[in-house]
Amino acid sequence: MSQSHSMVVETADRLFADLAADARLDFAGLWRQVAEAGFPSLLVPEQDGGFGGDWVDAVAVLRLAGLHALPAPLAEAIVAAPLVADAGWEPVESLTVFAPAAEGRVEGGRFTGRLKSVAWGREADRVIAVLDGALLRLRLADAADVARSVNPAGEPRDTLIFDGAPVETAPAGTDLFALGALTRAALIAGALDAALARSIQYANDRVQFGKAIGKFQAVQQALAVFAEEAAAANCAAEAAARAMDRGDALFEIAAAKLRANMAAQVGHATAHQVHGAIGFTREYDLHRWTLRLVSWASECGSERHWAEWLGGTVAASGADEFWPDLTARSD
Repeated sequence: MSQSHSMVVETADRLFADLAADARLDFAGLWRQVAEAGFPSLLVPEQDGGFGGDWVDAVAVLRLAGLHALPAPLAEAIVAAPLVADAGWEPVESLTVFAPAAEGRVEGGRFTGRLKSVAWGREADRVIAVLDGALLRLRLADAADVARSVNPAGEPRDTLIFDGAPVETAPAGTDLFALGALTRAALIAGALDAALARSIQYANDRVQFGKAIGKFQAVQQALAVFAEEAAAANCAAEAAARAMDRGDALFEIAAAKLRANMAAQVGHATAHQVHGAIGFTREYDLHRWTLRLVSWASECGSERHWAEWLGGTVAASGADEFWPDLTARSD
């Protein structure tokens, strides 16, 4: 946690709340304000012109992006910026995002292939990816085609197609898929808190059979379980952030994304059960969080993916090593 953690969190909370509430803003206007506030450079060292924050700062900020349903690729920009700095590439002021999946080949300094599920790919200037142990950076302007698509929340998830496009390369020292999983865990944690608050407020306001539905024991119990799940997702994301700042964090990231996905399932279902029919309407804003929960849970590893990875890792070490390995990782 950086010395300026409280300031960063307070600034993010105010800005994201204002931006998410301003229906007049298009994407360019919204992103300009996020970028001018310096959030994309949160993990870039000060000597490279960044904020010099750590992953505890980043996860806290991304949690707020989820809490306010910020319609922007902040997670992608935060991950991409320090990788660009580490590679020694010339930074650009315009939007740089990352692709969680890439396929193709690099020959003679040119890339032919596809970058899949790129968040806001159509709006980016540069895209980075990892392929065969190399970090790649490509310009959107060099793409042969952009296959536009959206996730359930309506946010762009595009496939960028390149045919012999110029590419910058550097050794890849990171797992972009895992970093994407960590960012999704943080976003899910924030969205769960927002959906929970909406559900509690609605349960206290909605009167049925002469009293607020929040007075009924079944509703209270469902909301209590929802609160437990939201708290678990938040704790898991924060633990993974601390592990990232210590070094080796893949185990904690796997656990955090798995736990967040499980919580997202419960939270999404409970929020709509409490709200009833109104929660499914476009006019009521619950969908801003529940559709993002569905989307983020499906990205960068499903429950099955991370459960199998964790199970395989534990099994490979042997039963006798499980507890010592677990307690050695953190307190």
